[in-house]
Amino acid sequence: MSLIKEVDYGTPAKKSEKTVTLTIDGKDITVPEGTSVMRASMEAGIQVPKLCATDMVDAFGSCRLCLVEVEGRNGTPASCTTPAADGMVVHTQTERLKKIRKGVMELYISDHPLDCLTCAANGDCELQDMAGAVGLRDVRYGYEGENHVQVRQNGEENPRYMAKDETNPYFTYDPSKCIVCSRCVRACEEVQGTFALTIEGRGFESRVSPGMHENFLDSECVSCGACVQACPTATLQEKSVIEIGQPEHSVVTTCAYCGVGCSFKAEMRGEELVRMVPYKDGKANRGHSCVKGRFAYGYANHKDRILNPMIRESVDEPWQEVSWKEALRFTADKFKGIQAKYGKGALGGITSSRCTNEETFLVQKLIRAGFGNNNVDTCARVCHSPTGYGLKTTFGTSAGTQDFDSVEHTDVVILIGANPTDGHPVFASRLKKRLRQGAKLIVIDPRRIDLVRSPHIEAVAHIPLRPGTNVAVLTSLAHVIVTEGLFDEAFVRERCDWDEFQDWATFVSDPKHSPEAIAEMIGVDGETMRTAARTFATGGNGAIYYGLGVTEHSQGSTTVMAIANLAMATGNIGRPGVGVNPLRGQNNVQGSCDMGSFPHELPGYRHIQDSATRDIFEDIWGVKLDDEPGLRIPNMLDAAVEGTFKGIYIQGEDILQSDPDTKHVAAGLAAMECVVVHDLFLNETANYAHVFLPGSTFLEKDGTFTNAERRINRVRKVMTPLNGFADWEVTQNLARAMGLDWNYTHPSQVMDEIAKTTPSFAKVSYDLLEEKGSVQWPCNDKAPEGTPVMHIDGFVRGKGKFVVTEYVATDERTGPRFPLLLTTGRILSQYNVGAQTRRTENTTWHKEDLLEIHPHDAEQRGIREGDWIRLASRSGETSLRATITDRVAPGVVYTTFHHPGTQANVITTDYTDWATNCPEYKVTAVQVSSSNGPTEWQVEYDRQAEQSRRIKPRVDAAE
Repeated sequence: MSLIKEVDYGTPAKKSEKTVTLTIDGKDITVPEGTSVMRASMEAGIQVPKLCATDMVDAFGSCRLCLVEVEGRNGTPASCTTPAADGMVVHTQTERLKKIRKGVMELYISDHPLDCLTCAANGDCELQDMAGAVGLRDVRYGYEGENHVQVRQNGEENPRYMAKDETNPYFTYDPSKCIVCSRCVRACEEVQGTFALTIEGRGFESRVSPGMHENFLDSECVSCGACVQACPTATLQEKSVIEIGQPEHSVVTTCAYCGVGCSFKAEMRGEELVRMVPYKDGKANRGHSCVKGRFAYGYANHKDRILNPMIRESVDEPWQEVSWKEALRFTADKFKGIQAKYGKGALGGITSSRCTNEETFLVQKLIRAGFGNNNVDTCARVCHSPTGYGLKTTFGTSAGTQDFDSVEHTDVVILIGANPTDGHPVFASRLKKRLRQGAKLIVIDPRRIDLVRSPHIEAVAHIPLRPGTNVAVLTSLAHVIVTEGLFDEAFVRERCDWDEFQDWATFVSDPKHSPEAIAEMIGVDGETMRTAARTFATGGNGAIYYGLGVTEHSQGSTTVMAIANLAMATGNIGRPGVGVNPLRGQNNVQGSCDMGSFPHELPGYRHIQDSATRDIFEDIWGVKLDDEPGLRIPNMLDAAVEGTFKGIYIQGEDILQSDPDTKHVAAGLAAMECVVVHDLFLNETANYAHVFLPGSTFLEKDGTFTNAERRINRVRKVMTPLNGFADWEVTQNLARAMGLDWNYTHPSQVMDEIAKTTPSFAKVSYDLLEEKGSVQWPCNDKAPEGTPVMHIDGFVRGKGKFVVTEYVATDERTGPRFPLLLTTGRILSQYNVGAQTRRTENTTWHKEDLLEIHPHDAEQRGIREGDWIRLASRSGETSLRATITDRVAPGVVYTTFHHPGTQANVITTDYTDWATNCPEYKVTAVQVSSSNGPTEWQVEYDRQAEQSRRIKPRVDAAE
């Protein structure tokens, strides 16, 4: 193994059907029109010296190292800013160029520290490389003049020296090593889109500055790492490289955080991870990253991680460490005993959206073939299950329609119920880039998210609807489009059921659905609504991106169908730049659904009652499958409280923190006789567990993840599992203990079984993924290399189905006791329930959950910034600190759910989506009042959790 070195072509690739042919150093090269001479040279295998140029940002032309000579032209133009032209003859190495380059390099080095041997970038420094490339042997100007390098000069303090900035937890900024190439500034602007960096000063006093001469931690920097990646010296350097040294080999793998599915190079020394570097050939992220994927991997070695199996008879007892053999035998005996006493339906399991496709497939196989029932569910139940129902109903398939590259072709975007700058930051950067190029944005969200207005971006319309009124808003947008004749009749007649469209059009055309008629109910004026509808219908390629603010409602499935209606009515399906795109929250939540994690569906979204589908699995698995759908997570908990459901295997999910109505979840878990938690840490659910099976991180296993665009990406093992086994091996060993004859030796064999049984994965194999890098399902005989864009020639179901989406108000209402509406979401630095990110330096930015409250509501209640407040609903109450902001409208409050100390879900109710039981997290009637600190319930919860996490030291048997 060695380091994967990606070619830096100096300037971005150009897309043009027209080509030009030029001669560079005697070589003829043909490139797309608009390509720079520098990139053409690199494509011809000729390296032109450069410092300010990199292919992740546009050409800048400041370093003056990449000069070339062009026959017939005067001077020495910069190759990065000079476009190739037909018949051009270029020379990259002449006596004149050598002299100029050497002189330029002398000037750089005359104001640069000469500590190369002890510098963290030694071996990975472009300045060092370029000094060698131009043949620099001496600096005529010396090092004694004015400089930014030395702390003291001539015995006095050097006013030009600036100390190293170490405030950011993940990287340092050393101004003395800055060559003012501006690559970091341009990466922050062009790649990330934050505009947090600038060049301050002029001439010799120029240097990079975060914001207005701030330190990195206090600036607007979001720690995405783009600046560090762009820096050609050690000016911006990962602290991990400073501490460990340069990596010696790398492995391409996939991030285990959100549903974007970024590809990274895990750069290693031995089995120690030095850093994660975004992979330029990653088709989801195209070489970009966020703070979580780039830096927040320290949880893998955190002291809280449990590495040995543990068991106990009662949750009141301390844990006892045991061998793997003993833990698995204990679990199998408990499970068999429960089924013997209560029946085969008394057991079930929950698959993980953080584990691989192969691991998820094996868990549902264990439940169906081993437990003999269909009591299997996944975290998608509480997030995107309405997506599956709504899109399958309207389009015929339970997934988004586009790839992420599609956003580069969109003209107008509706963003509803999603906050991608926090939840899906790499996609957000790609979206922001397109918006800066002129695409229009419509935001439908109760909060004023960052994308409503940020540097060089402003939404044409922000619809700050009252939480719970999504369906009414979308139906009203459709009303404008239909009544003003803005729908695409040709598309609808050709691709959709015309009779159903007419029924739907009649429904939405009713005057009661007009923007003016619903304005008071939704809290948005009619003209804003009409502007949004007209912009989307007439603006060109229209794409809709949505998140949990759509699905986590009592009408979540209805809202998804309303979105699909809008896309079909405007003809925005079946080509690049359009489509319906759910932004999935976890790294493999799409994959967990694909793999048959719902109680009514086998892998590939085929109903369990379909006998032909059951036959396929029964033939390969050698068992008879139950044809009755099993229990969903809420049903499992209800049955446990009733006394009929007694055992559960939970892989990589923390339902006590993530699921609604915490007290009911706790009651359900407490009523079970054997709760098995398979995870990295003693999470909140483990407070009620009898068996703890230690899990493995994404760094310690092979497999695949499927991201929000249906992209199947390889996960590659880069280190030995600290717990001894990858998660798929743990599940296999449990299956064996239960009496099943499983003999997989590698996850590729599991994928082969998936391909044999699941039509949408029929052509997927590890060999194909090695060859192509990644593919998007369906990948079968019709699409052997995958399907980037769905429904091109027709919908999977045949004709697109329009569904009448009547608005039905949620049963959760405000009133005198609970006059405010609570909605929830995520923050950039934290992920889901925080089990991973809370065990990294990301807590620097988010140490606790806060309640956002509007100044008017805060003033009425005597609440000041940072005060402890009591947050109460009909379900329960908790306490947390308040932050006062006009991001939320009067009458609406908002919080995150990343910290177990808050237990925000003790507030949420048991109301759910009518079709899928997805909880209504986004609408809870609450009251906010002053508080002196944590509630009695929180204190008692912490006490119980502390008692539950006691671990007795392991006592090995005597020889």
